[in-house]
Amino acid sequence: MTAAAQESGFDVSGQIGPDPILPEPRMSLLPDMKLAEVIGWQEGETPTVPDGFTAAVYAKDPVNPRTVHTLPNGDVLVVQGRGPSGKPLLRPKDYIRGWVMSLGKGGDGPTKDSNLITLLRDTDRDGAVDKRSDLLTDLNSPFGVAWIDNTLYVAAADAILSYPYELGATEITAEAEVLTPLPGGPINHHWIKDLALSPDGTMLYASVGSNSNVAERGMEAEKGRAAIWEVNRATGASKIFASGLRNPNGLTFEPETGTLWAVINERDELGPNLVPDYMTSIVENGFYGWPWSYFGDHVDERVYSKRPDMVEKALSPDYALSSHVAPLGMIFTRGSAMPEPYANGAFVGEHGSWNRDHFNGYKVSYIPFKDGKPSGKAVAFVTDFLSGDRAQGRPAGVGIDGTGALLVADDAGNTVWRVAPSDGTVTPEPVGSDGQRLLADAGAQDGEDPAPATTKTDSETVEDQQQEPENENESVEDSISEGGAADAVSPTPLTTGPTVNLDADQNSGQQ
Repeated sequence: MTAAAQESGFDVSGQIGPDPILPEPRMSLLPDMKLAEVIGWQEGETPTVPDGFTAAVYAKDPVNPRTVHTLPNGDVLVVQGRGPSGKPLLRPKDYIRGWVMSLGKGGDGPTKDSNLITLLRDTDRDGAVDKRSDLLTDLNSPFGVAWIDNTLYVAAADAILSYPYELGATEITAEAEVLTPLPGGPINHHWIKDLALSPDGTMLYASVGSNSNVAERGMEAEKGRAAIWEVNRATGASKIFASGLRNPNGLTFEPETGTLWAVINERDELGPNLVPDYMTSIVENGFYGWPWSYFGDHVDERVYSKRPDMVEKALSPDYALSSHVAPLGMIFTRGSAMPEPYANGAFVGEHGSWNRDHFNGYKVSYIPFKDGKPSGKAVAFVTDFLSGDRAQGRPAGVGIDGTGALLVADDAGNTVWRVAPSDGTVTPEPVGSDGQRLLADAGAQDGEDPAPATTKTDSETVEDQQQEPENENESVEDSISEGGAADAVSPTPLTTGPTVNLDADQNSGQQ
């Protein structure tokens, strides 16, 4: 049976959820390959969002925006990065795959500078950027960032770097200090390194992807890889927190339970419908199968060194997203301005497939949560990045801005999109991506840059009373209820008040 025929009779929705359908592996000399050629966005074009929401450009022409990160004062950092050059190509299929992948990067004109972090400021919280400045430039393929105690941490391709940084500043001139090295080149197959700050502010968690598809370069090349590292922020001491995760990204703490979650890009070249990418809670010292198995005890026979002992202890992930969607970012909505039924769940940026004859991904999905776990089917929330066999953009990282709206980093369309409730609902105050908020007004007047301010973290917060949203059993497929989101606990797990419905015109824009 051809790959196209197999796909035409396969319902990918059966691979979404805690118990995905896993067909028999199918290997061939050349893998199934199809990637959408990037054509970009024309003036006035936007992705499609559900009724009751508005999609608009938040930042135009960043260069390869990979992730977005909100600081406690509401400033947004856009991390832009290109992968390191010089990765060796070992097999003829690597050259073919490289050509196919190049179509998905877009841009035939002059190469613009990337590998930088740009600060975006929305001074009056109307959903439009008032000030833009490059905070850091000439970085080594950055991806993840975190901020605490007047220090900005940046996960580059080979290290976690730290910079002194006070909220409100628009540039960093100090030299970086290396907190800890991370596995890097010369191969650095999965180069992006994400970063998350622990709820108590003492630890950083860094994702390190594998150096191959399924250890074809040998396990020596995989030391410290396919793992999430735990790094002591004070000393730089590190350890492997969890392993067997082929390419983890989107590190985020679930706000209700304080548990670390991630999205994982699983292995390729087992056919168009294997292996489903997934999102999962991360258990300390947990092993998730790579390279010897997937989804528990499903053995990958391509791996030469058989390890039944590792297969036996492999954990099954919490929630499959379907095969080859390439999730690169995740953010929880609890405490945001998202109304029901999107007020308690996770957005996932699905960058899009290459290892299939039919496209999969190329959208932002929403997965509802209850009691800290997924509680229903994923639904497409931001769509129409594809136009036939071509892509206008590809979603990567996702975040929540200082008003509680969704931000989407489109690294092929070179745009940051903002998706907000059409009625103008915003949160009463910014909450940072690391779960921090300002303790007091920094004293800036309208139109002025905010002065440095203190922040409050989870470890300094008295236990909050968590109020469940109303209509908790309402399906995502049902119509959105009238009014803003209910009172909620903001990420990890600082308290916010009810969302505020401002003039709807301030958030208007192209649907």
